[in-house]
Amino acid sequence: MSATTLLVHNGSAAPDAPVIRIGGHPLAPAGTAWPICAACSGPLQFIAHLVLDGGRGVLAVFMCANDPGSCDEWSATAGGNRAYLFPQAGLVPIPLPALPASEDEEDDDPEEDEDDPADDVRRLGAVRTVERVTVAEPQYHAAAKAWSERSGRPRRQVLGQLGGAPDWLQYDETPDCAGCGGPMEFVAQLEEGPDPLTAPNFGSGSAYAHACEPCGLAAFLWQC
Repeated sequence: MSATTLLVHNGSAAPDAPVIRIGGHPLAPAGTAWPICAACSGPLQFIAHLVLDGGRGVLAVFMCANDPGSCDEWSATAGGNRAYLFPQAGLVPIPLPALPASEDEEDDDPEEDEDDPADDVRRLGAVRTVERVTVAEPQYHAAAKAWSERSGRPRRQVLGQLGGAPDWLQYDETPDCAGCGGPMEFVAQLEEGPDPLTAPNFGSGSAYAHACEPCGLAAFLWQC
């Protein structure tokens, strides 16, 4: 019987900790620029740092939070989100970009708001780390339910799964690789979680990260 690797809430950590986490600060190869939304040209919000098994790399996930619902941030191809597959070694924090200018003022100092995460469209309000819990159940939803019943902890403390098979809320939207044209491999499923400070806006749904390791490319989408 195959098993499911759940990602379960396990406290917090430093914003740049090189562990699986939701929120915090993105790590990338030196010289990587903070990604910009293709629709509104604002900085994307960093969502997750996902360390893959077997030294296969790190997936960094971003999504637009500048004007939710206006930039098709749920789509794998519209440009309202980005996912990157990086090598695991030698990653450094990406320089924090300036906040988008408001109608009546501009933020000329990107570091000025670094200690005030409230309403920051670049990063979530806190860091949530996870532990990997293996459940002898091949289906994600059933595995999460079994873990909750066994542990006595709320189901919403399951923040997703690593590997396995996606539990699509609508229909199979496995993205094709922009490099080779083949279907991308499913990497992780993410949930909003129980805490508003660390809740990405997936429309109360679930998100899905995919990658093509031979091409070094990744993609991200969500359904509700």
